[in-house]
Amino acid sequence: MNRPPIRVLVVDDSLVLRELLADIIDAEPGFTVVAKARDGQDALKKVEQHRPDVVTLDVQMPRMDGLETLDAILASNPVPVIMVSALTARDTDVTLQALDRGAMDYIEKPKDLKTSQDDFRRQLIPKMRAVAGADVRRILRIRRTKKQRRRQRPLQHHEGSERTGELTERYAGCCIAIGISTGGPPALATLFQSLVLPLPPIVIVQHMPANFTGPFARRLDSISAVSVKEATTGDLLRPNCAYVAPGGRHLSLRPGPQGIITRVKDGEPVSGHKPSVDVMMQSAADRFGASCLGVIMTGMGHDGVEGCRLIRAAGGYVLGQDQATSDVYGMNRAAYVAGHVDEQFALDDLATLIPRKCLELFGNAKPAGVR
Repeated sequence: MNRPPIRVLVVDDSLVLRELLADIIDAEPGFTVVAKARDGQDALKKVEQHRPDVVTLDVQMPRMDGLETLDAILASNPVPVIMVSALTARDTDVTLQALDRGAMDYIEKPKDLKTSQDDFRRQLIPKMRAVAGADVRRILRIRRTKKQRRRQRPLQHHEGSERTGELTERYAGCCIAIGISTGGPPALATLFQSLVLPLPPIVIVQHMPANFTGPFARRLDSISAVSVKEATTGDLLRPNCAYVAPGGRHLSLRPGPQGIITRVKDGEPVSGHKPSVDVMMQSAADRFGASCLGVIMTGMGHDGVEGCRLIRAAGGYVLGQDQATSDVYGMNRAAYVAGHVDEQFALDDLATLIPRKCLELFGNAKPAGVR
């Protein structure tokens, strides 16, 4: 039996881009554009009139900007929204706010309308297919819980703990490797808001464009006891620090004169992505073996499945986010079904689960440099 097509509303104040998006979507089997809107006010009328399955929403528009329009859509007719963002500092900040408020995903505007259409289509169509039919009301409830938690004062390290210094030294020879995609920014904000020190070094692949990862890392750093930065080649992995893979480049790890350091490089997409979770996790498994804790979280696709397998094959341990708290139960589901996840978790439990697992798995490890 043929499924009905996914019905899309395209919202953009640029007539040229509005028509381009509509043409790309209409040309794809299984999709149809039910309406086009020139601004936020027009979008609200057409959401009510057509009840689309997915909305693509421009970030910067006259009369009502993307954030105002998003809030109004989700308040009246919750529907999956994909933000369409230019790679400017302003658009990046607004897009990150939109993800926090309930947008399902985002995509870069085509850099060149003549040469970038195919690449734009390859990114947009899977994103729309992944979010169509999502229970947006459930996701909004999850996001509200995340916001409430982030309003609380961040937890600090255990002052006066006799083992804090000892664990910090031991954790220098360990690693936490996190892979995440759709739904990742608010999920990681929830996690980092509440993480308690000491912790091993953390390496993160969040599927994001190049101009997004730096501001995103700074956002995490501002709300967390963990020191967070966008990774650059040569960063020495240190306990209580996190390193976010730059958008559009792979992150791997290699030995340096004082310990394990990061390597950022270009290359072909792996498992459909650049940066790739599989590239990072394979490298973490190679460098840390049984002293690696893998964490696979919300996101569409299969990136990270092979990485989780390799971490476990090297003697490490893998945690996987459960379906109930995932915006998109995709990457984590694939890893779990394949048998590469040791334990599933609810998002709200992860900030306490990670320190507990690190203590259980690595608390008696020899300090770095003793092996």
